[in-house]
Amino acid sequence: MDTSLDPGGLLRAARHRAGLSQRALAQRAGTAQSVVARIESGASDPSSRTLKRLLEAAGAELHCSLVDRPVVDSHMLDDVERVLALSPEERLVEVARVDHLLRSARRA
Repeated sequence: MDTSLDPGGLLRAARHRAGLSQRALAQRAGTAQSVVARIESGASDPSSRTLKRLLEAAGAELHCSLVDRPVVDSHMLDDVERVLALSPEERLVEVARVDHLLRSARRA
């Protein structure tokens, strides 16, 4: 089973790797066993903070990242013709603007 976006599956896998029962994990995390059971069964969708705390109690960390994927049939491709019509100097200015935008977005 792919547990990549399944909080219950991730928690169950971390708990099994740690050799913990639901009750033992709950005690380590300072919560009730029923909370762990509801998350693992999919009856409850935990906040990222709760999932992080439970995974840490099981000795695990969750690493997430965004991966860009190719854009097909996007309005962004409509801008290609405009950019190609720019002079080399104008293109450098355009790249500088995009770079500034990306740096600002990373800080946010």
